[in-house]
Amino acid sequence: MSEVRFKELRHAPPMAVNFAKAVLRARVRPGSAPVLSDEGLRLNDVAQKSRHLAAYRQVCGFSADGHLPITYPHMHAFALHMALILGDGFPFPAMGLVHVRNRITQFRPIGEREQLNIKCYTGNLTQVEKGYEFSIFTVVSTAGERVWQSESVNFHRGGGHGEKKAPDAQRDAQTTAPAPDLIEEWEVPADTGRRYASVSGDRNPIHLYPLTAKVFGFKRQIAHGMWSKARCLAALQPELPEQAFTVDVRFKLPMFIPAKVKFARTRQNDGIDFQLLAADGVKPHLSGELRPVSD
Repeated sequence: MSEVRFKELRHAPPMAVNFAKAVLRARVRPGSAPVLSDEGLRLNDVAQKSRHLAAYRQVCGFSADGHLPITYPHMHAFALHMALILGDGFPFPAMGLVHVRNRITQFRPIGEREQLNIKCYTGNLTQVEKGYEFSIFTVVSTAGERVWQSESVNFHRGGGHGEKKAPDAQRDAQTTAPAPDLIEEWEVPADTGRRYASVSGDRNPIHLYPLTAKVFGFKRQIAHGMWSKARCLAALQPELPEQAFTVDVRFKLPMFIPAKVKFARTRQNDGIDFQLLAADGVKPHLSGELRPVSD
């Protein structure tokens, strides 16, 4: 991919406009040789709104400690993500994309009064067995210092090469992993998707009501993947390091809500492994690992 050309925005794109565009572009198809745009988006001097931050903490379970929750910068980036995948010429429709993995690196805790500069761009387009995967990268800085970055991997079904991939080494390793040193049971209410949508702007119908989810083939609404990640990290909040660290999560089976789930954490020498499991303690909704950033 060529060097990214960044377009500077004065304001975050309105989510209502983004979702209207998503409907209009629902019939977009990638063709035989899809190509990602080399244009990125940049938004500077983003201030934190205390009421919005408090609402985010409440729905995700974070306590107020003077710093932004590690997943909170994604709230500012999401509208930019949507604008990127709704741009003219983008090869995939927004509707139907599946968020399969999210990797966040926090280089230091971010104060809740700091203003942020955010830039987002796409890359790493890969043809896989059943379709295509691509990444949306986000870099957050303040006063010229990079403080946070993420990679969101999305999957589009259709047009894959049909070749089965090698066994998942992470999945195989989990079969011999040590027993968790912490297991908690959580109740996830039916309105979780609507509450998270109100703070994130992600009002995808699959997360809202049973009827709107059924239109897209789900038996009832499912929880947002980034809510699940945030809820797990809220449970780990007292253990998150001050130094730079990365938390990498794979989204697996959808969580139909309301639900009872189990959060399992296992300490490792250099970090923490964690899972969010169905009530049976077996079916995985999410698996993740937290590791320090090596110097």
